[in-house]
Amino acid sequence: MQCTAVYQKRGKWYLGWVEEIPGVNTQGRTLAEAKRNLKEALGLVLESYRDLIKKDRPRGKVLRQKMAF
Repeated sequence: MQCTAVYQKRGKWYLGWVEEIPGVNTQGRTLAEAKRNLKEALGLVLESYRDLIKKDRPRGKVLRQKMAF
């Protein structure tokens, strides 16, 4: 999976977000820090989504596959 990371300098801070996934955003004092923080934020959001899905997952046999796009 590939997503688009967007960075913008605002004053003394760098803002970062992922275009394709609402809610994945962060900031850092340097561009490098913002990039690290954005990777962490993406991981946390995806982990949260997985946890939410587990609660509503269909019962019984299902087919799960990795998907690349």
